[in-house]
Amino acid sequence: MIKSLLITLVCALVLTVTGTGLWAWQGLQSLHAPVSLDEPVLFEVPSGSAFGHVADAMTANGLVQDSFWLKLHARVYPEHARIKAGEYEFVSGMSANDMLQNMVDGRIKTWSVQFIEGWRFSDVREVLAGNDRLKVTTGDWSDEQVMAALGAENEHPEGRFFPDTYLYSSKDSDLDVLRRAFEKMNLVLAEEWENRAEGLPYESAYEALIMASIVERETGVAHERDEVAGVFVRRLQRGMRLQTDPTVIYGMGNQYQGRIGRKDLQTMTPYNTYRISGLPPTPIALPGREAIHATLNPGEGDALYFVAKGDGTHQFSRSLKEHQKAVRAYQLKRRSDYRSSPPPTPDQEEQE
Repeated sequence: MIKSLLITLVCALVLTVTGTGLWAWQGLQSLHAPVSLDEPVLFEVPSGSAFGHVADAMTANGLVQDSFWLKLHARVYPEHARIKAGEYEFVSGMSANDMLQNMVDGRIKTWSVQFIEGWRFSDVREVLAGNDRLKVTTGDWSDEQVMAALGAENEHPEGRFFPDTYLYSSKDSDLDVLRRAFEKMNLVLAEEWENRAEGLPYESAYEALIMASIVERETGVAHERDEVAGVFVRRLQRGMRLQTDPTVIYGMGNQYQGRIGRKDLQTMTPYNTYRISGLPPTPIALPGREAIHATLNPGEGDALYFVAKGDGTHQFSRSLKEHQKAVRAYQLKRRSDYRSSPPPTPDQEEQE
């Protein structure tokens, strides 16, 4: 009888252990099952959070049914408890194990903001200020304060930020994004300056940046960048004024209302290249790498003029006579004061 009782106890113990093992196995396996969510969930892991607190928060957010299994999983696989702080996005179909892996790898949720070629710095600041996901720390700062915070005190901000798409997380501020764009422009400009053609009329990389911003604003189609740059380089080399409308528009500031009049062309500003010789004092826009490259590797040729055809391309001319003919063909049907390229002036006629 004692033997029978012993056998019964052993069987009961085996069944209990087996049942417990099956229960535990099923519980851990549930962490691999896809989770059904009505919409993506943004889940934040504060810095210094204990794994147990994170597991409880996941349960509270409906990401797992019971945090006990997450905690047990972390005991079995301690490497899965080494999660990183940040904000994560979890979507329907992910498993709890997938979520853990994301947090271990630090695949935090990011958003993007884009700076467009040809934008002004004011456009950059406007798009950053209007971004709901980005911490705005420079909202009431002056441009001078922004540049000082970037270590470029007393430097003009125009053209100094590389146009590109920048990713950011909930921890980033607008100043963080600006710093990345500022540093990337410095890097790109340095690379292009190092590989520039010989004999260019620039005394510094900054002068090339100024010209690149003009090329960016003047170019309607990508394949004309080097040709437009070539025209401007030859004009500088010959001592001719650039006479380009985008610089006039920039100098007009808020007075520009969509058109340039004869008075505007005659008004003296530091940016009116119809009145000043050489380059304006600063860039007028954000130039992309292609515009910078074209500026430092301009197309060969002898064209000194170009005029817009109205379809985004230009007609390039070698002489004043050719240019005047092109103006009659493409521009005289428009308003008389319209210009999209350097028009002839008396001093140019003498040179011809």
